[in-house]
Amino acid sequence: MPQQIVKGYRQLIDEAEATIETVGADEAFRRQDQAKAVLVDLRDIRELQREGRIPGAIHCPRGMLEFWIDPASPYHKPVFAEDRPFIFFCAAGWRSALAAGRAAEMGLTPVAHIEGGFGAWKKAGLPVESPAEDASPSPKK
Repeated sequence: MPQQIVKGYRQLIDEAEATIETVGADEAFRRQDQAKAVLVDLRDIRELQREGRIPGAIHCPRGMLEFWIDPASPYHKPVFAEDRPFIFFCAAGWRSALAAGRAAEMGLTPVAHIEGGFGAWKKAGLPVESPAEDASPSPKK
């Protein structure tokens, strides 16, 4: 008997987006600059190497998010304990909606995600570091 999925990816994304803030790329850029928001890049390392990255964004592979956020985890990253807003993004905005929803469930606040993700950022003509410009995609913190 085949598996029967009772809640699909689209429903999960819609549910997450109903509980979190969604911002455009221009607004995320403004908040990074003025509000010192932490931009969190959830894309796979291969995506960063292929497409480049947003200057100043930290890389947090989606599979490590919960472990990096939780201070009780041996993998906790101190950047997630800072009293700053967090804006998540991925390639197109699906993973980031799910991740921002999960981060909010865990108590991280305030959180948002970029509608359209890195693709929207690039389309808006906002700054992007090419892969050759930055060889260290993981956070230093």
